[in-house]
Amino acid sequence: MRSWTAHPRSWSILPLLFLLFLSTVVSSSSRPQWVLQRVPVVLPQQTEVRPAPHFLSEARLDVTSPCDPECHMRTPRPSYWDLRRLLAYETLHSDGRLTETAIGIYGYNPNSDTTPVYSVGSSGKAHVRRKRQIFGHDGRFSIAGQDFLLKYPFSVAVKLSTGCSGTLVGDRHVLTAAHCVHDGKNYVKGAQRLRVGFLKPKQRDTQSSSLYLFSNITNHVEGGPGPYAPPTNDRMKFQWIRAKRTHVPKGWIKGNANDIGMDYDYALLELKKPHKRRHMKLGVSPPAQRLPGRRVHFSGFDNDRPGQLVYRFCRAGEETSDLLYQHCDAQPGASGSGVYARMWDGRRRRWERKVIGVFSGHQWVERQGASQEFNVAVRITPLKYAQICYWIKGNFVDCREG
Repeated sequence: MRSWTAHPRSWSILPLLFLLFLSTVVSSSSRPQWVLQRVPVVLPQQTEVRPAPHFLSEARLDVTSPCDPECHMRTPRPSYWDLRRLLAYETLHSDGRLTETAIGIYGYNPNSDTTPVYSVGSSGKAHVRRKRQIFGHDGRFSIAGQDFLLKYPFSVAVKLSTGCSGTLVGDRHVLTAAHCVHDGKNYVKGAQRLRVGFLKPKQRDTQSSSLYLFSNITNHVEGGPGPYAPPTNDRMKFQWIRAKRTHVPKGWIKGNANDIGMDYDYALLELKKPHKRRHMKLGVSPPAQRLPGRRVHFSGFDNDRPGQLVYRFCRAGEETSDLLYQHCDAQPGASGSGVYARMWDGRRRRWERKVIGVFSGHQWVERQGASQEFNVAVRITPLKYAQICYWIKGNFVDCREG
């Protein structure tokens, strides 16, 4: 499968799109639904000033960890007091100040979490993969043309000045990976003056915008009807907005992606001014088997395709209570992208895309002389939903249903 560009050869993917469309029409007829659930409350309690960061290390755009899915399966569930420690957070302000906030957890029942601790493939073992970031044929699609780039859901993807990607989840909030701003020991270069880039057209599109209706490739994959047309190859540029503050959970700040730290590889940025774009809602991550076609989607700015927004979808694989392992092709730079799904919202009577995770990157481990590689996304659990939602809303009343 070739990458999607404005090249005539792009039409070679049409047979595949047709097959995907047929499969999703079947799956969408059953209307996989978002199941709203009451989430616990995570409230800040006490905030203290911490020593100023060093900002010495370069941001790493990939993540390594000695803990594979089987390792995570053996990790005991954190206690209530562990969770309070892990969900405490640091806030980096644009003036260089650093604060640490303790939190309280209310209404949390660990027995109500029905998420499987670990699930495996049909073989009963974790998949062994080659040490590479593209598995087999490259299944990524380079999105071009402002009629696509500036419309939802592609318009929610943004670029961080440290080299990662992010997703708009509020009027002035961006969800990304913690390792994009913090290496596990200290904040990285550029974190204090962090900027978020929004794609903007350099020149007016000479093509008629009516030619490219919003019946894009994601609608084909997710079950929506409509014709397919290749996009124009417009010249694009980034417009940058400074971050006002950055929140990072203490679960990450205890060593670079150690056995538990990878579960908390997420961060939230608050911008200095509203971005005035449509954002994507947060959602509690459902079990993989409940996802339409068991698929996940995300868009980001992969380094091997500079200046391009890259979209991909793939089948979700193994999962733990905090991590989702999938087969999405990606390169460094895509870290921090919001992993989302599209399901039916029964209360609002419409299809709704929601961010259910954060793409952390490529995790590889050496075991008995063999390399195992996994693409890892951090799942938004009820507790993480409560925490991130509070960061966005500033109150817990609007964060009780995820």
